[in-house]
Amino acid sequence: MPQRFRIALDPAAPPVGLERAVYAIGNFDGAHLGHRAVVQRTKQLAAELGAPSAVLTFEPHPADFFAGRPVVFRLTPAPIKSRALEELGLDGAVILTFDAALASLPAEDFVRRVLVERLGVGAIVIGWDFHFGKGRSGSPVFLKEAGARHGFRVDIIDKVEASEGLSAQAVSSTAIRSALEGGDVEAAARFLGRDYAIVGTVIHGQQLGRTLGVPTANIALEPSNRLAHGIYAVDVFVDGARYGGVASFGTRPTIDDGPPLLETFLFDFAGDLYGREIEVAFVSRIRGEQRFDSLDALVAEMNRDKEKARAILAGRGRG
Repeated sequence: MPQRFRIALDPAAPPVGLERAVYAIGNFDGAHLGHRAVVQRTKQLAAELGAPSAVLTFEPHPADFFAGRPVVFRLTPAPIKSRALEELGLDGAVILTFDAALASLPAEDFVRRVLVERLGVGAIVIGWDFHFGKGRSGSPVFLKEAGARHGFRVDIIDKVEASEGLSAQAVSSTAIRSALEGGDVEAAARFLGRDYAIVGTVIHGQQLGRTLGVPTANIALEPSNRLAHGIYAVDVFVDGARYGGVASFGTRPTIDDGPPLLETFLFDFAGDLYGREIEVAFVSRIRGEQRFDSLDALVAEMNRDKEKARAILAGRGRG
């Protein structure tokens, strides 16, 4: 049987099953193609050394910690990140709480106290731009030298390029966020290696969609989510079942210009979703958010949006 994926939060000693593991270190927000190159090398090196493979990551995101509130447009919240990493075939993940104590550790102390004494690492794999320690003073070169002194190997992975049109761009969480902020979910998917998705609990809304003949499942996204407002063709997952759909993310300018809300209409679904957790994967942007002169004009456009979404999903074998 395959080994169980282990998740250890703030371990004081090497977690059971991850002794002398080969660790990939980073935030891994998005678990994107650049991260996958690091993970693949981690698994290869672990196989060579006969050791487990794992990731070492941090929650909350360091930028959120320093700001004192959520400011990072998260591509994968913690539970989704763990699932994505497990799907990459690793043996486990160690999650360290990023707090004042960890933030104040000099790079050398992080190596000695965390990597050597607490985790007993066998080897480390990092990306070309990884920095750590107080003031981000620890560089890939520093970590490689420290590994030589402390008896563990360090592999550094070069940046991963993704073809986009005629240019090549480094795959990074920043590039993916930029694509999503522009509504280009297809470019984001090329970098991620999968559709950008959110998971959330369906809440009660004004139920206006129901009266307009388009009942929606409503989810309030984190304020730090900067996905471009607009209408999207989506896949929706409910208890493992997939449904095509069309989603509106924005402030509903024709209705109330309220707080941003994700409103999703599921094709061929009947049932009550209130209070249930669903996953919405963004396949393609249909249009930007618009203000209409009347509810009748809004409904007519919504019906056209539904047909466009069905055609997009059908064209990709998801209809």
